[in-house]
Amino acid sequence: MSEQEQAEIRLEFARLKQDHADFDAAINAMIAMGCDTLQIQRMKKKKLILKDKISQIEDRIIPDIIA
Repeated sequence: MSEQEQAEIRLEFARLKQDHADFDAAINAMIAMGCDTLQIQRMKKKKLILKDKISQIEDRIIPDIIA
């Protein structure tokens, strides 16, 4: 993998981590305001999808090394 590809992957990783943190803050605010539970569940699902994408990128960045 070239350095440019690694830099792009790391940039995407950072963006997804920030989006994940933003969703977390939004969900906490929605809970505090007493918003509709269906909306909160939808936000949590989107947050989980982001977490899965983050895990996939981590797997690409950090290779498995079997000792």
